[in-house]
Formats: sequence, structure tokens, C-alpha cells
Amino acid sequence: MRNFSDLTEREVLALAIANEEEDNRIYVDIAEGLRQEYPASANVFTEMAEEETEHRHKLLELYREKFGEHIPLIRRQDVRGFIQHKPVWQIYPLNLDEVRQLAESMETETQRFYRTAAARSQDVSIRKLLGDLAAAEVEHEHRADALRAENLTDKVRQGEDVHARRSFVLRIIQPGLAGLMDGSVSTLAPVFAAAFATQNTWEAFIVGLAASIGAGISMGFAEALSDNGSLTGRGAPLIRGAITGAMTTVGGIGHTLPFLIPVFWTATAVAIAVVIVELAVISWVRWKYMDTPPLYATLQVAFGGALVFACGILIGSS
Repeated sequence: MRNFSDLTEREVLALAIANEEEDNRIYVDIAEGLRQEYPASANVFTEMAEEETEHRHKLLELYREKFGEHIPLIRRQDVRGFIQHKPVWQIYPLNLDEVRQLAESMETETQRFYRTAAARSQDVSIRKLLGDLAAAEVEHEHRADALRAENLTDKVRQGEDVHARRSFVLRIIQPGLAGLMDGSVSTLAPVFAAAFATQNTWEAFIVGLAASIGAGISMGFAEALSDNGSLTGRGAPLIRGAITGAMTTVGGIGHTLPFLIPVFWTATAVAIAVVIVELAVISWVRWKYMDTPPLYATLQVAFGGALVFACGILIGSS
């Protein structure tokens, strides 16, 4: 990588052209990613992409006039100081707040780049264009705000935010909650049954580890194969399956790890405490994201957990 201060004016212009091309592609990708579910926001990013194209044309005209037809390939990642943006296709499904923040950071970074480049340029025409583009980026921010106000009325914005929250719950929270509940509750019986049957913490740990991993694999496949997301809008099945499987394993491992403590009653007491925390977390998630009354959520989870816990102890003690 090179320092920005080491670039020639030709290289600065080449970098500016590459930046505008990349910003245009990012905005187009965002627009396409949002178009089906958030058409108003997609329109905003489409118009922003068109403005980036206009900036690139101005830079190309000046570059051709000053340096000819060949433009060296210089990109953000070749120069120190630039923010490295993750490709849009790597952050699907798109989150509205995240892409809006991404756009704001891109505009701020580009404006700062043009001002710095203009300040160190010795060529009057290059200095003028870079300064004009810096001012244009400020106007671009104002224009982006105007576009949002035009396309994203309070009612539309509220509707999109509600839809985004619903999608987040369907694609992330529900699979994760299903896995956490299954891992935390269903593995209670085998873990505590093994513990009370053998009075051996290591054997209880082995049973709990096997039950947690096995349940994670089973739940992961079950979630991934149950729904491809095409009709329900629940997102990619592989992602949902991975979330469910991972949270199932985490839920079981939580109260299994205390049995690494060699003293039986100490390990059991710590495991019970972990179970209480797990059930409290499940109750909180159900209240926070599933609109379940807190007392009702707590009683439901506590009752189910207590039943499974009692079964494990009774079977292990028989």
C-alpha cells in the first residue's frame, strides 16, 4: 500500500475515477438488494448511483484532457487511510439502518478525499474540479436527504422499518430462539439424569456434550430442510439452519460445562444456576422480540424447564 501523500496528480485522478465507479456499483447493488422489499429506499440509492456516474464523467473528461486515454488501476485498498467497505453481496439480507449508515460514511469519506486532494494539487484545473466535487459531495448529502424526504415519507419509513424488524425476527430471532429453547430445555433431562445416576461429573459432562452437539446438528438440519424461505420470507435456509444449530448447541453446552468441576454437588449447583440464567434469557427474548407479556413468557419457560429438569432428576435417581 502507498501513502496518499505519495500519489501524483495523475494517480489521484485515477483513484478518484475508481472511487466513483465503486461507489456507483455499491449504490446500484444496494438498490437492487432493497427493491423487492423496500422500493422507496431502492429509488433513493438508484438516484444516488446516477449522480456518482455524473461525477465520474467529469473526472474522465479532465483526465483524458491532461493525461490521455490510459488510466492506471488504483483502488481504495491500494492506498492507506481509506475505509474498507465490505461488498454488498456479503451482507445480504440488507439491513435498512446499516445501508443508510454505509451511504453516509461513503459520502463523508469521499468529501474528505476530494478536499485533501484539492489542497495538495498544483494544477489549477485539477484543483478546481476536485474542489467542485468536494462541494458536490456536500450537495450530494443534501440531495440524499432530499431524496429520502421525497421517497421516504414518515409513513413509508415507518412501514419499511416495521417490515425490517419483522424480517429480522423471522430470519434471525425465531431460528435462534427455537434453537436456544431446544438446547437449553431438551438437554436438561439427559444431563441431570446422567449426573444423578452416576454421581460422576465427567460422565455427566460427556453425556451433556454429546446431547448438545447431537441436538445442534439435528435442529440445524430440521430448520434448514423445513422451509426454503421462498413463500414465508424467512430467508436463506442454510443461514437459518446454521443459526438454529449453533444456538441449540450453545443452549445445551451452557449447563454442561459446570460438570467439568470434579465436586458433584458444586457442579450441580453451578449447572442449576446456569439453567436459571438460560431460562431468563429465553424469557427476555420472547418478551423483547415476540411481544409476549414478560410474566407470561417467564411462567411458560419456567414451567417447561421445571418439568424436563424434574424428569431428569427422577429418572437419574431411580
